[in-house]
Amino acid sequence: MRLTDYTDYSLRVMLYLAVRPEGLSTIQEISDAYGISKNHLMKVVQRLGELGWVETVRGRNGGLRLDPRTPLLSIGEVVRKTENDFSIVGCFADDSEAHRHCVIQSHCRLRGVFAAARDAFLAELDQHTIGDLASPADELAGLLGIVRFMPAAAGIGRIAGHG
Repeated sequence: MRLTDYTDYSLRVMLYLAVRPEGLSTIQEISDAYGISKNHLMKVVQRLGELGWVETVRGRNGGLRLDPRTPLLSIGEVVRKTENDFSIVGCFADDSEAHRHCVIQSHCRLRGVFAAARDAFLAELDQHTIGDLASPADELAGLLGIVRFMPAAAGIGRIAGHG
């Protein structure tokens, strides 16, 4: 099964935002990190905002951040909402699409095999969340050029046994 660039970019945007420690990110930053067209990402981000997965803040100091619930979102749900065609073969199409009709469709078992494969594919994606894929965050952030500052923990810098 092949997914569209739209779905790929949707996942990439959410992963980028998931490893960003705090604050807002811009579409330009995400575009630069992945080497993806800013125009393509603008359409993706608009849809992610409509779905409530990404919060968009307008204005001069605006940007993007993940909705706090998004890390719990399954990859399967993202794929279902961003892909528009799960017709693996012509016989999955609506009956109104006569040009895709197959003469053996009424007795063909291949349609069931493909349906089972599609369902298994989505079931596997349902086992993983945005949060799962954003881990380990430090390594992904580094690859994306995101600097993550870890807060100083109490006692760091002290010598063990002293203090």
